[in-house]
Parts: sequence; C-alpha cells; structure tokens
Amino acid sequence: YSTDFEVHRNWLAITHNLPISQWYYEATSEWTLDYPPFFAWFEYVLSHIAKYFDPQMLVVENLNYASHATIFFQRLSVIFTDTLFIYAVHECCRCINGKRAAKDILEKPTFILAVLLLWNFGLLIVDHIHFQYNGFLFGLMLLSVARLCQKRYLEGALLFAVLLHFKHIYMYVAPAYGIYLLRSYCFTANNADGSLKWRSFSFLHVTLLGLIVCLVSALSLGPFLVLGQLPQVISRLFPFKRGLCHAYWAPNFWALYNAMDKALTILGLKCNFLDGTKIPKASMTGGLVQEFQHTVLPSVTPMATLICTFIAILPSVFCLWFKPQGPRGFLQCLVLCALSSFMFGWHVHEKAILLAILPLSLLSIQRAKDAGIYLILATTGHFSLFPLLFTTPELPIKILLMLLFTVYSFSSLKSLFRREKPLLNWLEIIYLIQLVPLEIFCEIIFPLTPWKRHFPFVPLLLTSVYCALGITYAWLKLYISVLTERTPVRQKAE
Repeated sequence: YSTDFEVHRNWLAITHNLPISQWYYEATSEWTLDYPPFFAWFEYVLSHIAKYFDPQMLVVENLNYASHATIFFQRLSVIFTDTLFIYAVHECCRCINGKRAAKDILEKPTFILAVLLLWNFGLLIVDHIHFQYNGFLFGLMLLSVARLCQKRYLEGALLFAVLLHFKHIYMYVAPAYGIYLLRSYCFTANNADGSLKWRSFSFLHVTLLGLIVCLVSALSLGPFLVLGQLPQVISRLFPFKRGLCHAYWAPNFWALYNAMDKALTILGLKCNFLDGTKIPKASMTGGLVQEFQHTVLPSVTPMATLICTFIAILPSVFCLWFKPQGPRGFLQCLVLCALSSFMFGWHVHEKAILLAILPLSLLSIQRAKDAGIYLILATTGHFSLFPLLFTTPELPIKILLMLLFTVYSFSSLKSLFRREKPLLNWLEIIYLIQLVPLEIFCEIIFPLTPWKRHFPFVPLLLTSVYCALGITYAWLKLYISVLTERTPVRQKAE
C-alpha cells in the first residue's frame, strides 16, 4: 500500500484521541500532521465515522496498521468526498460558452470538458489507487473558479480562502485570485480602452474581501494563536529542512539543474578536476528526503527558489492587470502561477502538476492553441506520475488508463478543432511518442540489466528529466501565447 494510507490513518488517530493543543506536536509516527487546521478538522470528522469500521485504526501507537476495514473506509471516504468535485465540474461546464456547433453531444465542448476533468488520469491514480484526498480539494478550487466566472465574487473568494486553510499548496495560485478580484470586483468600471477608472474603486468591496480572509483565517488559526502555537503550526506547514527536491525529483527546472550538476560531476571526475573521495556517493539521487549540497553548481536555498518563483509569476500577474481578458485571462494567469511555482518551488511534489493540468482543461476547449499546450502538458505531466505506481500488478493498469485518457484527449480535441490547423507540430509529436520507448526501457529492459543493482535511481532520473523538458516547453509556450496576445480594443467592466 501507499505510505499515504498510514499518513492519513495517523492523522485520524491524532485528531480523534488528542486535544487540539497536541495535534501539531505529536510525533509518535514519522508522518506528522503537516496540513492546515481545516484539514485536521476534516480528519477529526472522518475519525468519528471511522470508529464504526475499525476502532483500532484510531490508536496513535498502532503504526502501519492497515486492516481490510481500515483500507475500505479510507477508499470509501475518498469516493464520497469526490461528490464535491463532481458538482464543481458541473458548475464549470455551465460557464462554458456553447456557441461552437456540434452535431453530436459527444463533440460538445461541455461534454468534452466534463470527461477531461472527471476522467482525469492523474487525479484518478493519485486519489483512487495511490490514495489521497485531492478530489474534493480540487473541487473547491474549480467551484471557486466557476463562481468568479459567474461574477459571484464573494462566494469565489470565500471558497478559495477556505481551500487555502485545507491545503496550503494552493498558495501557488493565490496571486491570480488576488489580482483578478482586485481588478474585476474592487474596480467597478473601465474606460473605453480597457484601462481602469480609478474613481470607480470600491472601498466597500475591498472591506468585504478583507473580512472574508480575516474571518476564515481567524476560524482556522485562531485557536492555535490563543494557545501560542502558531509558530509550531507554521513550522509544520513549511518544513524547509526537507530539501530542494522530493525523493523522486518532480519534473521541473530543479530536476534539470540536478541532472546538469550530476553530468558536470561525472565529467569533472573523468578529467580529474574533482576529488572523488570528497563527493557523497548518493548525493541527490539516493531517494531520501533531506538536505543536499550540489557538487559543481551552486547549492540552492529556499530563498533562492522563492525569488525565482516570484520572478516567474510576475509577467502573468502583470498581464492579468494590464491586459484584462475576463475569466479566460484569469484562468491563464492561474495556470501560469501554478506552473511557475511547480517549476521553481522548494521541495515540489510531482503530484502538484495537477494544479496546472486541471484548470488548463477549461482553456483547452476554447482555443486550438490552448488545446495543443494542454495535450503536451497533460500527456507529459501524467506520464511523470507513473513512478507513484511501482508494483508489477499496477503496471498494466496505469498504462491502460493512461492510454484511454490520452487517446480520448487527442481525438476529442482534434475533432473539436478539426477546421483549424493541427494542434501539434511534428517536433511535439515526436517528443510525445518518445515516451513509449522511455517507459519500455524503465519498466521492462532496465530491471533485467546489472545496472539495476548499482544505479537503481536511473529510471526515476530519466523519467523526471525527460518529462521536465516537456513541462518546461509547455510552460514557455503558454507564457509566449499570453504575452503576445492582443488586448481587446474595448473591454467592458467585468
């Protein structure tokens, strides 16, 4: 089973048996509580249902307890909470402009979007095979997006504020929400050329947004502030000692950076520029989650990643402010914020790529250019999740599910934009096709070679680096598309 079963079993036990004052101090298990308070209360509520399935799962000292009843309850709880995701998808489909003609319901943009979201390969394997609770969290995000598209700004702001206190990874996209709400809700009118009417600024609207943020934050963090435990909670939420990369390198800029450092190290050793006795044998590729020092290139600090992330998201935020495109511009900025944070963030998990893929689904059915970017990002990003399912019985399952989703994505979007130029050029197609021999080598050929004993991390390294190239390309292509897009001559007040 995935270690996440034990992670969430332990959180069930902590919140069920211990007072709130001990939730963020308990360390019997290595899987300590490191999500915001709303998620802790979510586990608390689940624990009162879990006791009817198997009360032994709620004993803190029962480390690695995994009875059939425990696993069944955890699987069932994910399925049940996914109802929020289903409702959010329905609301997003209501926001889509249905002007594009379609002879068949299967070719309607709303139907295609529903399938791309509900049948998303990455979300399916992460939640229902690997096991996590991303479905209802993404449901909150998509529902907040839908509310903003429907101009129900306060509802959208409330939903996103609540989401941040369920899982703080969504801070990645907070700049898009903040700028869009300020631009569209706090300024109530535009000039004929699309620029803001500064006299239309509404202090009432700003006050209402501020109240929402303050009230939600007080409800979440207030008890820990009263207990004097806020620094402890923050230290759990932002554990910078975990190192730059996760055990499996997320396919981002730092994976390429690490690979370059390794290549330069090997070259330095062969040319006698480096002393082999002073280089750790498993540095950065041992599969461990801890701090490492690069050998040749400068080592990266948390502050360096923060600066890189800030610089990377800045152009998208400027475009959202100075080149307003309505809800589509907001979605573009949201995706770029998610991708930029994924590319340059500290200790990024590979699963964070879904934070960009899912909202990009909404753009993919509106323009052929965005559809092509979606196909590259979704195919590469989903393939990068393969190492999460590493057992032999899971191999045919993940390949079949990936093939089904990928074939549908390509065929449906190609049909939707059949009157326009091809969605991908020949170089992009060649890159995606090369994922097939990469998978054959990593899963079938490499395990049969003697290299497996001495270099067990090679398949993960190859997968991470190759996928990083595709994700970086999709990020740059989307950025260029947004930066070069023309602003409408006349932009009505949103």
